[in-house]
Amino acid sequence: MAYLLQVDFKHEGPFGDEMTTAFSDLAKSINDEKGFLWKIWTENKETNEAGGIYLFETKTDAESYLTMHTKRLNGFGVTTVHAKLFETNEALTAINQGPLSS
Repeated sequence: MAYLLQVDFKHEGPFGDEMTTAFSDLAKSINDEKGFLWKIWTENKETNEAGGIYLFETKTDAESYLTMHTKRLNGFGVTTVHAKLFETNEALTAINQGPLSS
């Protein structure tokens, strides 16, 4: 069973194309995380928020990534990180063409 990790935090920018330029190397490095399957990057310039939706192979992999990522964000000056971890329902997700693999 795959596990979905939802993360968001206050972010003052950059957004859009500037965010892409600033975080491309970070995005590439995430591909090497244990159990990582995919990520959707999220951003909202109006509310100064950013984050992502991640899919991991196991709950342990998702929890380990969240611990490391929270420390990394703290190093960037982000003091509050909101995170939720969900089990996925593969049968229902397949009905709606949801990608539960890489």
